[in-house]
Amino acid sequence: MAAIAHLSDIHFGANDPKIVAATEAWLQARQPDLVIISGDFTQRARVSQFRQAAAYVNRLRAAGHNLLVVPGNHDVPLYDVVRRFAAPLQRYKRYISNDLCPWFENDEISVLGINTARSLTIKDGRINREQIALMKGRFAAVSSSKTKILVTHHPLFSMPIGAGGELSEAVGRHDEAVKGACEAGVHIALAGHFHRTYAESARKMAEKAGSAIIIQAGTATSTRLRNAEPQSFNWLEVASHDRFSLQVIAWGGTSFLEGSKVAFTYDGGEWQSRKDL
Repeated sequence: MAAIAHLSDIHFGANDPKIVAATEAWLQARQPDLVIISGDFTQRARVSQFRQAAAYVNRLRAAGHNLLVVPGNHDVPLYDVVRRFAAPLQRYKRYISNDLCPWFENDEISVLGINTARSLTIKDGRINREQIALMKGRFAAVSSSKTKILVTHHPLFSMPIGAGGELSEAVGRHDEAVKGACEAGVHIALAGHFHRTYAESARKMAEKAGSAIIIQAGTATSTRLRNAEPQSFNWLEVASHDRFSLQVIAWGGTSFLEGSKVAFTYDGGEWQSRKDL
């Protein structure tokens, strides 16, 4: 079984240092096989914020964690227009990672990260055809016994973002991206961006989406909360491509608290879930 900690939207520059330290302590105690951070390392892509984020990432690596990271839209400068269009992810590459399509693989899982942050949009994401081809090519070589996991900052699908049921904009080139993920055999798609915890079968969100399940993480350490949802991250225990559990680890004011563990199983037609007692 592979244990994955999925953090997102840590937003250095608008973060709580106490919560940052608590994530490190929690991860050190649990020792996951992989720590995923799905974008928005900074609030405004400033050098001082990237230095704080880099220090955090370096501490996690020094503690022995395997990391897979992708940038978010907040890691592209907003107000520095020249840099935004001439070198949008230069600081991310310098301080966090030069690899915009990172890959992790062990005996149980294969994980591909894809950058969806773009200069031409303020907050929305986009996937290009080269990235879709890469996704299909990388996962095609993976053994059928392994769970295939895709990581992006922006979800591939339109997501519920408020209590009124309103939906977000889908990622750019949505139809091609969903088709590509289906053809690649993606089992689990992880994302962030909306500071909201969410899990749903892809088939309920788009036609011909394959058997994937979509899992979205809240913000791990930002002070910018939405819908009164506290800071949190996701803990996944992946037994196989059709069986895993999800547990939300939420900030309780003084420490992170472990929520109920939800077991997901795929019956060949749909994902089923139940709380583990």
